[in-house]
Amino acid sequence: MKETVGIVLAGGLSRRFGSPKAFAKLRNKYFYKIAVEAMSASCDEIVIVTLPELMERFGNGENLMADKVEYAGLGPLAGILSAMESVEANRYVVLPCDMPFIDDKAISKLITLHNECVTAVISDGRYHPLVSIWDTQMKNAVKEALKNNQLSVMKLLSISNTAWVQGSVLTDDEKRMFTNVNTPETLERG
Repeated sequence: MKETVGIVLAGGLSRRFGSPKAFAKLRNKYFYKIAVEAMSASCDEIVIVTLPELMERFGNGENLMADKVEYAGLGPLAGILSAMESVEANRYVVLPCDMPFIDDKAISKLITLHNECVTAVISDGRYHPLVSIWDTQMKNAVKEALKNNQLSVMKLLSISNTAWVQGSVLTDDEKRMFTNVNTPETLERG
């Protein structure tokens, strides 16, 4: 069993963005690559969870998977559980591909502060439940939520032992670092 596995969530439909965000670029680097690099120093293995139709667009050598069939199309919790069931670890670092300003130092600090079932970020009054660390013991709770068609990450975290870490503890530039890029204009402002 591995100590820490990274999960890059790169399977969203990107409706507002207009194209798959995993392949958007910042400083000539794909968003998904930025997420992988942010976790590389802290994780024993990194899994990119994406849509089956996008798999061929990723670079060779990437550790790719789609949601397990029984969870397909059920959102971020499906991606998290699919990765948890595929690679055993004590904890999982979760990062969506559409937060390209997050760096390895912030991820490392978040891991250091992890002391509950889930540790996630709150920044400038906004919750970022997918910038988080999940203990393996959350696997059953995620499975139960999906079984009951409860797809909200926030709802699951509200009934779990979750510690919320202020973004300002992780970086001096939290407004930028925790920007979720939902439109091309957001990236231009970042």
